[in-house]
Amino acid sequence: MSKKRKQYSASFKAKVALAALKGDQTTSEIAARFEIHPTMVSTWKRELLDNASGLFEGKQTSGKQSNEPSSDELYREIGRLTVERDFLSRKLDQ
Repeated sequence: MSKKRKQYSASFKAKVALAALKGDQTTSEIAARFEIHPTMVSTWKRELLDNASGLFEGKQTSGKQSNEPSSDELYREIGRLTVERDFLSRKLDQ
């Protein structure tokens, strides 16, 4: 049996990365405290440093837009649902 990988929340990753940025403890000490591999500490710290400038650029709406489906996707979904509805209504009429 294969063991399923553990998923960490964004807030947990941020907490670990901020602890690494403080520099009070070594990477190994932080990893032991949060019970994770030291490589994860380094990776999350690097990601935080690389993406930190994006937090202060422009408006905060840019993060919300990426989660919303595009208008093309919505029109495709409307078309699919319309065809499905028409098909089912014809089946009910028979």
